[in-house]
Amino acid sequence: MRVSIYGSGYVGLVTGACLAETGNNVLCVDVDEAKIAGLKEGRIPIYEPGLEDLILRNVEAGRLRFTTDYDEAVKHGLFQFIAVGTPPDEDGSADMRYVQAVAKGIAERMDDYRIVVDKSTVPVGTADRVRATMNDVLKERGVSRDFDVVSNPEFLREGYAVDDFMKPDRVVIGCSSARAEKLMSELYKPFVRQGNPILFMDEKSAELT
Repeated sequence: MRVSIYGSGYVGLVTGACLAETGNNVLCVDVDEAKIAGLKEGRIPIYEPGLEDLILRNVEAGRLRFTTDYDEAVKHGLFQFIAVGTPPDEDGSADMRYVQAVAKGIAERMDDYRIVVDKSTVPVGTADRVRATMNDVLKERGVSRDFDVVSNPEFLREGYAVDDFMKPDRVVIGCSSARAEKLMSELYKPFVRQGNPILFMDEKSAELT
């Protein structure tokens, strides 16, 4: 399957490398040109056991690429993973500007069905806000495009992130669309072959989880 991941930090790189390892075609996009240039040259900006080998192997196999081009990323992936930072705002709440900016960027460019996956650590109600932002942009464009918004929280422990993603205790997916549920099940099927569950629920329950 074709996957685009916005944000090439801790969550984005681990997610991208692990999804590529199971045969998906993954494109990681970031606004930081220096970071993307480094990744293209094989320089990994974070240390996580096993991650560098995983990235280099999948880059070599052609399953993992890096770009700063939003047009390319939106066109590439059926799955559009948002894995950008949500730093604390002045009042201590999560700063959602980067998540909303990605949602807006996707809606400005999409011409076909997309599954927008909230992978960042976000507060309850984010899926609704992302959906509203995208609908507003599509309305401004004067077009109608099908899309689903999914909440897929991460449970990665520092030092064990690759193992946690490849062999999860459980996968939590919040969605309200049978179409998105089926496709997310297919995407995560290789990671739950040992019988650990994929738990489906509504978006707010997944965000709370």
